[in-house]
Amino acid sequence: MTHIVLSAIVPETFANQRLDLVAAQLFPDYSRARLQTWIKDGQLKVNTNAARPRDIVYGGDALSIDVHLQAEQQWQAQAMPIDIVFEDEHLIILNKATDVVVHPAAGHRDGTLLNGLLNHCPALKEVPRAGIVHRLDKDTTGLLMVAKTLESHAQLVEQLRLREIKREYEAVAQGVLTGGGKVDAPLGRHPVNRKRRAVVEDGQEAVTHYRVLNRFRSHTHIHVQLETGRTHQIRAHLAHINIPLVGDPLYSGRLQLPAGCSPRLAECLRGFKRQALHARRLSLQHPATGETMTWEAPLPQDFQHLLTVLDADFRAV
Repeated sequence: MTHIVLSAIVPETFANQRLDLVAAQLFPDYSRARLQTWIKDGQLKVNTNAARPRDIVYGGDALSIDVHLQAEQQWQAQAMPIDIVFEDEHLIILNKATDVVVHPAAGHRDGTLLNGLLNHCPALKEVPRAGIVHRLDKDTTGLLMVAKTLESHAQLVEQLRLREIKREYEAVAQGVLTGGGKVDAPLGRHPVNRKRRAVVEDGQEAVTHYRVLNRFRSHTHIHVQLETGRTHQIRAHLAHINIPLVGDPLYSGRLQLPAGCSPRLAECLRGFKRQALHARRLSLQHPATGETMTWEAPLPQDFQHLLTVLDADFRAV
């Protein structure tokens, strides 16, 4: 169990402000939500006294934190293979395989990546969501970042909020694009299908950039970069502009084979049972050193095979 003991004196420049706002300035390694919880639990005190988040503090007040971190949830550690690309005492970067659920939810209470991470690094039980800062859909492959400490978690969440983390994907879309573009359209729950996301007027801001990597007869290999990170963002945005991902079970509808496609391509498309989406490149500032770091994950075998067959079909015309 990790024991955190911190203290700070409120400077005059922060006087006459709310305790929770001052604490966020004096203890920037921890999230505001975390600090508010500690205040409410009496673990962050003012002059050794419990206080409320909205209470005003004054110059010279002494803030102190004395916390024994507890497990976030009673999740079970389970052994599973994890393809770790990078790891140190602050951070894990991994390459997620297909058919892997990231976080326990209804229908997937165990056997998830979170369960495997707890087995790999038991200390993650003290970090929100076992350190998982962002998610990939069950059948999306590629790079995922995990914070190993509360401090790292707060730093990475803040980088995401400020849009400082670069997340780049490769995808294969149905249809032939003449060029790249930008989708700036708010996303929310689909009005009919609750499993899907859709462009809705009162949705959350969502911005996706894409450019062409290669064109085939009826498909396009594209590079995608996220400006925001909403659930199903790439899948929903590309479907919205009528270029859904190959194999997407939620957004592409019934399989439509291109006219005159080869038997090999028809077999490949029928057998590609997941969205053709791979988190290829990830760049961020290391949460402890501030160094800009970048990782890449090669395309998985099924994705490479899809591109090979599409290219052969294109060249055969």
